[in-house]
Amino acid sequence: MDGPAPGSPTQERLLDDLRQVIENAEELLKNTDQYHGAPYQAARNKLAEALLAATEELARFETVHIDRMIELTAIASRLHRDLTGEAKLLRAFRRED
Repeated sequence: MDGPAPGSPTQERLLDDLRQVIENAEELLKNTDQYHGAPYQAARNKLAEALLAATEELARFETVHIDRMIELTAIASRLHRDLTGEAKLLRAFRRED
């Protein structure tokens, strides 16, 4: 996956923006249900298709992001020889003074 590193501020901002667009599109579809003319229905159908594609892409991206986080956590655990859940938690919250 090319682009910003997982969890980067730019990536997080883009994901938040995409979530907001999806929410707004869902609200628009819900609030325009009473319009029945052909142009309205065509526009609503296009929006519904785009909303479905955006939702699927967001879900795919979040799955990749979670898988990457799990992979990085496993690598860190092996690197630091964290054999127990307790060791992992203690290392995660250890202060580097």
